[in-house]
Amino acid sequence: MANGRGALGQSKVGWEFFGAELKRRREAAGFTQERLGARVFCSGSYIGQFEQGIRKPQLEIAQRIDAALGTDGFFERMCKELIDSSPYQHYFAEAAYLEGLAETIREYAPLFVPGLLQTSAYARAIFLSGVPELSNDEIETRVSDRLKRQDILKDPTKPLLWVVLDENVIRRKVGGAACMSEQLLHVAALAHRRRITLQVLPFEVAAPPLGGMVTLMTFEDAPPMAYCEGAHSGSLVDTPTRVTGIERAYDRVRAAALSPDASLELVQSVAEEYADEQ
Repeated sequence: MANGRGALGQSKVGWEFFGAELKRRREAAGFTQERLGARVFCSGSYIGQFEQGIRKPQLEIAQRIDAALGTDGFFERMCKELIDSSPYQHYFAEAAYLEGLAETIREYAPLFVPGLLQTSAYARAIFLSGVPELSNDEIETRVSDRLKRQDILKDPTKPLLWVVLDENVIRRKVGGAACMSEQLLHVAALAHRRRITLQVLPFEVAAPPLGGMVTLMTFEDAPPMAYCEGAHSGSLVDTPTRVTGIERAYDRVRAAALSPDASLELVQSVAEEYADEQ
């Protein structure tokens, strides 16, 4: 992508090499992008995005590319190797890659503070609760990998980040009062610096327009995508009609949420309540 921001925890060079090899072998086989796209059930523009390293092909598309070009599993093996090199869970690896390339990120979080905003103590508490069978070293590695994703926020303007937290997120005492006070003050600080736009969806909204965690991403030179996550699972959505539907639901969430000023005031107030408990 033209913005030059690489993926976190994955080799963008690896995906660029994948794309360069795809272009070389496609042309050697006499295929246009459109013709190869038709053979592997995607558009020619997607083939172009694979070749530029803008978008990563799903494994089944890599397998169909091998079949179409007669490359004996080359692209499947490369795809698996690049996916396996990610420090993130397999279902989140591609989303993490795209997160590092996005121009804008919009998130709705119904249960936990999003990973891009988590403190180390908060992230550690989530891993200790969710995967207690991990060793201390494994948990610390996961915490470190999660915090590395936040490097994209070091740029003062990109990506534009809009976060809607369900009120449940700020009321759930993850890691105890001290942990929550620190976490909410961190979120408030990012909002004060205008690094994020923050809203809270209050309990009064009885039926949220979105039923689960959603991340919407837009890119400088590629179509928008959505990432939806559940328990130990997640999926990327790039079908235009489905992405549009999720965007509309997200807009309804924002419309129902408290204003940014009222949201910031609420988050700071709850942080003070937690501080008083210590």
